[in-house]
Amino acid sequence: MNSKTLKTLEFDKVKNNLLSFVGTPMGKKRVVSLEPSSDLDEVSHQIAQTKDGVDILRVKGGIPVPKLADISQSLKRLDINATLNGKELAAISKILRATNEVRDFFVKLDDAAIKLTTLDELADDLQVLPTLNKRLLLSIEGDGHVTDEASATLAGIRKSITSIEGQLRDQLNVLIHGTSSKYLSDAVVTIRNDRYVIPVKQEYRNHFGGVVHDQSASGQTLFIEPRQIVDLNNHLKQQQANEKEEIARILRELSELIAPYTAEIRQNAHLLGIFDFINAKAKYAKQINATEPMLSLENKVYLRQGWHPLLDMKKAVKNDIMLGDDYKAIVVTGPNTGGKTITLKTLGLIQLMGQAGLFIPAFEESRIGIFSDIFADIGDEQSIEQSLSTFSSHMTNIVDILAEIDEKALVLFDELGAGTDPQEGAALAISILDYVGSKGSYVIATTHYPELKAYGFERPQTINASMEFDVESLRPTYRLLLGIPGRSNALEISKRLGLEEVIVMQAKQLTAGQNQDLNDMIQDLVSKRHQVEEESIEVHQNLEESQKLHHDLEKKYEELANQREQLLDNARKRSNEIVEQATQKAEKIITQLRQMRLNSGKSIKENELIEAKAQLNKLEQPTNLRKNRVLRRAKQQQAFKPNDDVLVKSYGQRGVLLRKAGEHEWEVQLGILKMKVQEAELEKIKVEENSKKAIRTSVKSVGAVHVSPTLDLRGERYEEALVKADRYLDAAVLAGYASVTIIHGKGTGALRQGITDFLAQSRVVKSFKFSAPNAGGNGSTIVYLK
Repeated sequence: MNSKTLKTLEFDKVKNNLLSFVGTPMGKKRVVSLEPSSDLDEVSHQIAQTKDGVDILRVKGGIPVPKLADISQSLKRLDINATLNGKELAAISKILRATNEVRDFFVKLDDAAIKLTTLDELADDLQVLPTLNKRLLLSIEGDGHVTDEASATLAGIRKSITSIEGQLRDQLNVLIHGTSSKYLSDAVVTIRNDRYVIPVKQEYRNHFGGVVHDQSASGQTLFIEPRQIVDLNNHLKQQQANEKEEIARILRELSELIAPYTAEIRQNAHLLGIFDFINAKAKYAKQINATEPMLSLENKVYLRQGWHPLLDMKKAVKNDIMLGDDYKAIVVTGPNTGGKTITLKTLGLIQLMGQAGLFIPAFEESRIGIFSDIFADIGDEQSIEQSLSTFSSHMTNIVDILAEIDEKALVLFDELGAGTDPQEGAALAISILDYVGSKGSYVIATTHYPELKAYGFERPQTINASMEFDVESLRPTYRLLLGIPGRSNALEISKRLGLEEVIVMQAKQLTAGQNQDLNDMIQDLVSKRHQVEEESIEVHQNLEESQKLHHDLEKKYEELANQREQLLDNARKRSNEIVEQATQKAEKIITQLRQMRLNSGKSIKENELIEAKAQLNKLEQPTNLRKNRVLRRAKQQQAFKPNDDVLVKSYGQRGVLLRKAGEHEWEVQLGILKMKVQEAELEKIKVEENSKKAIRTSVKSVGAVHVSPTLDLRGERYEEALVKADRYLDAAVLAGYASVTIIHGKGTGALRQGITDFLAQSRVVKSFKFSAPNAGGNGSTIVYLK
């Protein structure tokens, strides 16, 4: 980008505003060297960095980059094995601390609602040197002072110095406040030549002895080191020399410690400068209410309500500027002081800012181009030194511009062809615009010449424009009117100033009305084009919001599906644990029953069997029905009364209610037994009248139950056979059998295999094998029970 245009459009003032927001020399260098780029990838990258900085500023208040010093020269000295002083080491230490803070900031930023596109990669390149950072932080203070913690030797020396200084003050205080105070010019202790002295009157110089180090200007006061503190001063001097020597050793040691890491530290300083620069761009964007520009490789510029960045946004007039789609040339006509020049500069400076990676002073969804170069011929550049007139100066500049333009250049001409004969100037302006058009360049030109008003109608990809003028107030509004050539407004102004109506009407009749009709048509077309642009932006915004909503819904659905699957897995695990626990308890109860039978040698009583069955039934985990309103309401409607048939859930037995034995307790007939049962364990059931007589308790003594030692499953269906086998083994265990035989036949082998798999998984089976060949062979299986 040519430097003359940058100066003409005052890009340096934008950079000066940026400089007020940087806090490091590295960031300042980047601002000073900032220039627009014509490379799409570079511009996109810089704008993306600015956007990340703006988002961080909005959410977190900015990247925590402190004020830092330039350490480049210090690092160069380290590269040649030099020893740094305390301030240089302190500056490097601050760089390392800032590196840690910025790195930690971006690590924590991952949890925030900010989607970065570029800065997280930069943060990953920061080299954290914790050991080095800790040592410098321990040894060097911010002002370069070497701390006592730098070494045990230094701490001991300073402790000794403090002790000696205390002794010196004590002895000197005795002299200046004792009987010898009358020999002093003043009762103070001072230092001369790095030694403690007292001010003694000239005539008493021999009273204290010692060494004279200085005298006053009048010669009436001598600064004497009394003989009694000479040794202490000598000792102090020695310790101070030891301190300097130890500090020099520490500085040398720290410098040697840092030297291998100069490349990493230099890289960190460079990255911190970038972060500082991005911070500055974000803060400047916030100050001027700038927005992120969209980029058009086809150079279809559309600035929505753009304003000049060096003007106050609240006071500046905002204009919509369109270029590069239907037309590549705009000719702005009209009188002076209407705002033509500032509009020209606004477009040029906004383009420079956008191509430099800055946010632009325009409303959101504004679009800028990527021009290969921007040329500007604006202002009065009369040169006294070169004896050039205004016209000659402009023409010299235009010649240079025309020699460099191409199909991707943007050219800004202010008052094209001015400064010479109007007829020749207009013809020259038209010819120059035609030449720029032949090169395919984009151009905006302002002019006074009425001949150029028709230029936009006659040339392809060209449109007229003007600055609006308020006839009522007789002042310009500084609003750009695309499609409308400039008008002199002479008739309206004359009428407002009191010119006779008859004269004004006659003048209007003398002017052709066709031009005005054409102007109205063009203005209508431009207005509709602007409306389409706005509607397109609105549709784009709605599409982005819809896509974001769709993405969020997909993400939530996926999270819900994962959560559902996790809950199901947890439920399966929990159910397996419950089944495992229930199975173990059941086996324990069965073992206890068998042990009771073996130990007693007689039949188990009926109530004992019912109690054991109740314990087995308690292992079942009932479904929680409290949340089911329908079932809860049905349960509330259920009322128990005597002679009701009920199911005792804890025992799994049917019974009949005899009487209410308590507030929530009933006496129930269970076969030959009568028991008191809580209402919560009862469930009303319906029994057909003709089947009541057939109902009898299923509780029998073990001695009354006959369990065959053989189970014949031949001819049974596969599923039914497994169910019967399961029930049969339980009954055999309760009967106390040590082994039983299951006949399954040979057939296709499917049932035999199913029984084999079932027995292998059963917890009551100790072992099993096929019967002997003379007892059925593999058509039956002998099962040994635990």
